[in-house]
Amino acid sequence: MDIFKDFTLNAVQIIQLMVAPAVMISACGLLLLGINNKYSLVVNRIRLLNEEKRRLMIKIGEKLPTTDDNIRLESIATQLTALIYRAKLVRNTVLCYTSAVALFVFTSLLLGVSSFLTIGKLNYFIIAAFLLGMFFVMTGIVLAGFETKKGYDIILYEVKSHE
Repeated sequence: MDIFKDFTLNAVQIIQLMVAPAVMISACGLLLLGINNKYSLVVNRIRLLNEEKRRLMIKIGEKLPTTDDNIRLESIATQLTALIYRAKLVRNTVLCYTSAVALFVFTSLLLGVSSFLTIGKLNYFIIAAFLLGMFFVMTGIVLAGFETKKGYDIILYEVKSHE
């Protein structure tokens, strides 16, 4: 049974249908802007910790390491491991949002094509592309939540390691 049989739209209705993916593209753009900022901060923090680790290793090479030096090296190693995991979460979030944008653009293109061609089954692809895009947005949001929690855990560890 084809629920889209005899389903015809005029130009105004087609434009209205194409607005939903366009709004989602804008929303994903804002999400991408925020998560890219986080990505830059995480990468910068990794670089700073690596630089600190190199300086400590040079210092330790010149003389015997102190207890504080060993504690700090262990703290840096633990934080680097956690930050690399956090960077992967951010990367996967960016990939989800980017995939969602691509799917929403694809949805808009399919909507435009469907206005010229009367292919009933095309409506299923349109709905599937839009829903898959929404799934990627939701997945990205979940990953961003995990990333935020991981960032908080790293800060807690840093504070506790210096007590």
